[in-house]
Amino acid sequence: MSGHSKWSQIKRQKGAADVKRGAAFSKLTNAIILAARSGGDPSSNFTLKMAVEKARSANMPKETIERAIKRGAGEIGDSKVEEVLYGAIGPANTGLVIEAVTDNHNRTNSEIKNVLVKAGAKLASSGAITYQFDRMGKLLINLADQNHEDLELKVIDAGARDLEEQGDVLAVYTQPQELEKVKRALEGEFVNIQEASLTWEPKNLIIVSETEAQKILSIMEALETLDDVTAVYANFDTKDHVAEL
Repeated sequence: MSGHSKWSQIKRQKGAADVKRGAAFSKLTNAIILAARSGGDPSSNFTLKMAVEKARSANMPKETIERAIKRGAGEIGDSKVEEVLYGAIGPANTGLVIEAVTDNHNRTNSEIKNVLVKAGAKLASSGAITYQFDRMGKLLINLADQNHEDLELKVIDAGARDLEEQGDVLAVYTQPQELEKVKRALEGEFVNIQEASLTWEPKNLIIVSETEAQKILSIMEALETLDDVTAVYANFDTKDHVAEL
């Protein structure tokens, strides 16, 4: 694969970490509610299991997690949240895929549009952007105290499609439907998975200047501060980082 952006993934870590705790809990809660609609038992609902694991890693209280599961499963309250996918065109004609969960489409549309317009970007139909990306499963493994060669062999044997070192983390990519199988195979080899998720990975990268890259990252970070936005992906990198690959 040619679309992994080292520059954007490394540079975005601080911005992702700066999201307010309350906003992060709201996003995690909505993810659990959505996943629980397909079944409230994490042992038989892998999407729910991933959402719960992510919430636990963020130190979300057990009671909050259980309440979100019950809401999604229809045991309490009335969960009206829906998953929505947006496409946008950013600086240098880059593509952005924006995932959101909302109970009010008009509010979410307006908030996302406002962020984009202020930054000189614009909404596009999601289909006009997502064709530039592949839907993939992604596992993150901490490389500290790991035998890299041994770990890579385990990843390959588990059936992963691709892998890439990103700083002190190994990113492992799978077909979406293979994510659970690969995760379980690696856990069976006592590999500690930091995070498992479904992502949008660019098929090809648009090379931009560092100034343009900073503008794109600012847009992505502004979008991620919105309560309804759960993730943002973009298909760019800088010339210097591509040369390092």
